[in-house]
Order: sequence, then structure tokens, then C-alpha cells
Amino acid sequence: MRIGVMIGPERGDSAKKVARMMADVEWAEAAGLDSVWVPQVPSDFDALTAVSLMGTRTSRIEIGTAVVPLQAQHPITLARQALSAHAATDGRLALGVGPSHHWIIEDMLGLPYDKPAGLTRDYLEVLASALNGPGPVDVENSTFTVHNPLEIGPVSPMPVLVAALGPVMLKIAGERADGTILWMADQRAIEDHVVPRISKAAADAGRPDPRIIAGIPVCLCSPSEVDKARERANRILGEAEVSPNYQKLLEKGGAKDIGDLCVVGDENAILEGFRSYEAAGVTDLSMRLLPIGDNRDELIASKYRTREVIAQIAAEFR
Repeated sequence: MRIGVMIGPERGDSAKKVARMMADVEWAEAAGLDSVWVPQVPSDFDALTAVSLMGTRTSRIEIGTAVVPLQAQHPITLARQALSAHAATDGRLALGVGPSHHWIIEDMLGLPYDKPAGLTRDYLEVLASALNGPGPVDVENSTFTVHNPLEIGPVSPMPVLVAALGPVMLKIAGERADGTILWMADQRAIEDHVVPRISKAAADAGRPDPRIIAGIPVCLCSPSEVDKARERANRILGEAEVSPNYQKLLEKGGAKDIGDLCVVGDENAILEGFRSYEAAGVTDLSMRLLPIGDNRDELIASKYRTREVIAQIAAEFR
């Protein structure tokens, strides 16, 4: 199992975001992690721009998006952005995409969200053609009619990963992509729901075994702080309350909220948690590091203690 970490703009002074992200990705590469994953926060920094910038400060680590909403741009536009970022990172981009959620697409962007699976299938058809360039992209399906020249091609194969939670989306991801990126999926949901469906779809389509990237919060703390850490995860990361897609996925497992999903505790507890995800069929972990503390100094100290331990644990999986 490959070990990666989420890096994003988060909150704070816009003028300091880039420097903070560059410092974080430099740490991840120096710590020996396999990948970093950049979320596309609806109200914040552009993920593919961040990927390109991170490529200038690193030489080895995979840099992925988790994930770019499909409806926000035409597939040719996304392909051009992704191919440019892929070239800027010397071929280290993993393009994570997905149909997002109704509260982003409808409520924020004012776009329809009535057939997300059908849109994803059609979108991936155009995207695959564009990413196989250079050359003309000629695709006509129920959503797109595209006849577009494209002179840029991939500098190396680019993995395309789809945020897939339900059966239909998992089938599409298995048939048309290189794997899936998950959030709000515990070990049971992954082992019993995600892996069988996406793996069968990939096999039936003659594709290689899919990558399963599991996004999980991680908090290093003492046993006496575990409940506090879970409460903090629920307070900061509680998207399940407004996302029916996540609620349905939680029902497939044994967790009731993001706090239950948090890998939390001392070094041994975190290692054991990672091993359980590996046993469930996860190929890649995307950690959302969650420091704990009552003030800024304590949070900063927790962040750096967590980093040290994570680097040691990651070495166990090499």
C-alpha cells in the first residue's frame, strides 16, 4: 500500500497559501511519502495550478487532484489543463475527477445535477480521447459533440481516477478509469462494497486491477485524547451532514460519522489502522492530518509530532 497525504490551501491569508503548500509538499517528498493529493475546495485555490507549482519543488512524488468537479469545465478544457500540469510535473500527475455533490453543482454553480453518472460516463469518453493525443478529438455521445484539434499530448501515461461511491459510479470507474478516490468509506465499506464492484467492472472491461485511494483523517494523540480527536474530526470535516452521497456510503460500513472513520491514537494505533485499510483492499492512503490542541502553539506542535510519526510509519510499507 502506498502512503500519501492531502495538501490544500485550507483557511488563512491568501498571500501565504502558496508558500505553505510548497513547504508541505517539500516535506512530503523528503519524508519518503509516495503521493500528495490536492482537494479542489469550491471557494479556494485551483487544484491543478497547485499541482503545477508543486511540481517545481519536487522531483519524485506523485501529485494528484482529489477531486476536480467535472461540471465546472468542458472536458477539452480540463484535458488541456491536465496535460499542461502533467508536463509541468514531468509526468507525475494523477488526475482525480468526479461529479461532485448537488450542494456544489446546483446550489453554488447553478448547474444541473440530475444525471451525474451519465454525465461522468460521457465526460470520460471525451477525456480519454483527449488524453490519448496529440490529435483530433472526435466524440459524439448523449452529452457532448466534440470535434476539436489538440496538439498537446501526455508526456507519459496519466492515471485518471474517479470519485465513485455508489454501484453505478463504481462500475463506470472500473470500466473507464484507473481506479477510484474515496472519502467517508471505512474498511468494511471498502472491502464489501467498493472493491468487489470496481474490480469486477475493470476485469470485465479487460482493464488492470484498479487503484483504490482511501481518504482518511489521521490524528496522533494519547489514548486519553481519542474521544476529543473524534469530536474535532466531526466538527471540522462533517460533510456527511449535508451530502447524501456520503450518507449512503457510511451505511455500507460500520461508521456513523467522520469521527468514527478517523485513524486516531498513538503510533501503534495508527499503524494498526493503516494495516486494516490495506487488508480491506486499499492500494493508496490519502491522509488528512488532523492536529490536536487547545491553542495555536499546541496545534503546531501536534502537526510536527504527527509528521515525524507518519514518516516512520510510511517506511513500514515500502
